Amino acid sequence: MKTKALALFSALILLLSQLAFAQKPVNQKDTLKYSFDTIAAVKHTAVKNQAASGTCWSFAAVGFIEAELLRMGGPNLDLSEMYYVRLAYPEKALNFVRLHGSANFGPGGQAHQVINLAKTYGFVTEKDYPGRNYGEEKHQHGELDAVLKAFVKEVSENPNRKLSESWLKAFNSILDAYLGAIPTQIEGKDKKMVSPVAFMESLKFNPNDYVEITSYNHIPFYKASYLAIPDNYDFASYYNLPIDELMQVIDHALKSGYPVCWDGDVSDKGFSHNNALAIAPDATLNDLTGSEKEKWEKLTPKEKSQAMYQFKTPVKEKEVTQADRQKAFDNLTSTDDHLMLLTGLLKDQTGTLFYITKNSWDTNSNENGGFLNMSNAYLKLNTVAILIHKDALPKEIRKKLNIN
Repeated sequence: MKTKALALFSALILLLSQLAFAQKPVNQKDTLKYSFDTIAAVKHTAVKNQAASGTCWSFAAVGFIEAELLRMGGPNLDLSEMYYVRLAYPEKALNFVRLHGSANFGPGGQAHQVINLAKTYGFVTEKDYPGRNYGEEKHQHGELDAVLKAFVKEVSENPNRKLSESWLKAFNSILDAYLGAIPTQIEGKDKKMVSPVAFMESLKFNPNDYVEITSYNHIPFYKASYLAIPDNYDFASYYNLPIDELMQVIDHALKSGYPVCWDGDVSDKGFSHNNALAIAPDATLNDLTGSEKEKWEKLTPKEKSQAMYQFKTPVKEKEVTQADRQKAFDNLTSTDDHLMLLTGLLKDQTGTLFYITKNSWDTNSNENGGFLNMSNAYLKLNTVAILIHKDALPKEIRKKLNIN
């Protein structure tokens, strides 16, 4: 970069920091690196590591269940994520084969699938089911994913012109070999052997108390409708709210001590786990005037991008609308590629709301112990769905959704 351009870029960084919220008076603190004050914090368990597996849905939902148990006064448990991965795969396989190979089949999933599986199969701990029969210390699913996909693909092509009675047994045998057989008895609270369902019931966890909510224009608001996303392999319905009300639900839940299981997009350039931040900068900077506007307009697209996504000082963020969300969903720039857990609310020095987010990429994945802070604008644009306890809903919204 030329010296003159470098100087201009450096000036822009400072300028953007000062203009983060142009309607507010600029003070010295606004020019510093991000600084956060805590508004709300929810009890949660430790960050875990999904490693080389596409199983964030189970890690996020299991972390959500663990946080819910803490909220209800229960023990701090380390529940098994691979238990639900093992249980979900036969359902995915049946769906894929019954749809003659025209369905999605892969390691991904949705939060409600863990809750639904828990209704039938209960809880087991990580000690009871680590799910690593293949001899690795961390989850490594490359080979498993490839083998399972190839298997169901061949079965779905029906080479015998009639499916055998053995294919699903063979499929389960592969899962048992890689992940382990499904346990039927585990050690309960009083050290006695109990079923996984009895273990769940002893913890007073009721899977029927949880609801999943989305926010899109192409399905009716205030009703439960099918959400067409690849990992919704069981064709589940989601309640649909306008985005401002969905954000109200999230804020109310966290302020009331309830965790929020979050499903959304992390491919946006504003998502930086390394920097422990997810932001949605306003690249238009319509508030700039005079020489500041002239300087901004002279920057190249690359320099503008570097200025907006430097992740060091606060920048002005987008005003996200329902139309923005729908456009991002329809053009596939915002997809359901990752699930995480929201565990609190923060406010930065400019007054912007951020959400404390527990990821599943291990504690050493960034300098924030595996957590990151997602801005209000980022969530508003990139949230696909949330899972919450129905009691976390504000009363007026719960009434609109007709949830008892």
